[in-house]
Amino acid sequence: MPEASNDSAPRFDPDEPRPVPGIDHQTGSTLVRLVAVMRRLLGPDGCPWDREQSLETLRKYVLEEACEVIDAIDSGDRAALREELGDLLLQVVFQAELGRRERCFAIDDVVEGIVEKLVRRHPHVFGKSTANDADEVLRNWEKLKAKEKGDRGVLAGVPRSMPALTRAQRIGEKVARVGFDWEDVQGSRAKITEELRELDEAIARGNPSAIEDELGDTLFALVNLARHVRVDAESALRRASDRFSERFAYVEKRVREEHGGWSAAGEGESHLPLPVLDGYWQDAKRR
Repeated sequence: MPEASNDSAPRFDPDEPRPVPGIDHQTGSTLVRLVAVMRRLLGPDGCPWDREQSLETLRKYVLEEACEVIDAIDSGDRAALREELGDLLLQVVFQAELGRRERCFAIDDVVEGIVEKLVRRHPHVFGKSTANDADEVLRNWEKLKAKEKGDRGVLAGVPRSMPALTRAQRIGEKVARVGFDWEDVQGSRAKITEELRELDEAIARGNPSAIEDELGDTLFALVNLARHVRVDAESALRRASDRFSERFAYVEKRVREEHGGWSAAGEGESHLPLPVLDGYWQDAKRR
């Protein structure tokens, strides 16, 4: 892999004071400093670990940092969000510098590309078009995107690597913008009943492949209902998992207090009776 010359890279002095302007006066000028740091780390006398990385090895960190940003948003901790956004921005700059190393693009190409796209897809702001509400903005965005991408297809821009629930909801949003959707919530809800019936039939037949297919169809139908009632399916399931975890922690606490732990089942039993555990669960729900 060819090495990019660092002769023109700005030198980074870690001891040089760089006061950050107040919020109202920040313009993104400090991004130059981050680029300089990253170029220094990837330089001939930089960090051995950083120099060994590739676009492929950084793939997992992009997802990890994006998830940590989401966690910080959900926590309401703005200081944590600021830190996690920095970590995510590092991944952008890191990959842009690896793109420079491959001689295919660099950070200014990345920034200019997204700036051009934003201007082009907001003609109601930067041009002479109009948009009366957010839904019209989204419809126009999809039309412009389809025109730009040619024959790529409506769903071509939905990554397969997305979490499954998020991907399903994005697919539903995309096809709805071209008119392929239920007219109302009732149609979407009826589809769930239909899919549940087909799932029951597959379970009755005992066909594992059919069960998997029908379970997937049921989940997809549920995600579509979430979209119709303006609920984010990924967030809804995450909150449900959090509630379950909190309540189950209470059940575990009661099992330790009342029975000495999970291994306290009676002779011939592998676990405590379900009615006992369910009683603790109902206590947790009431709490």
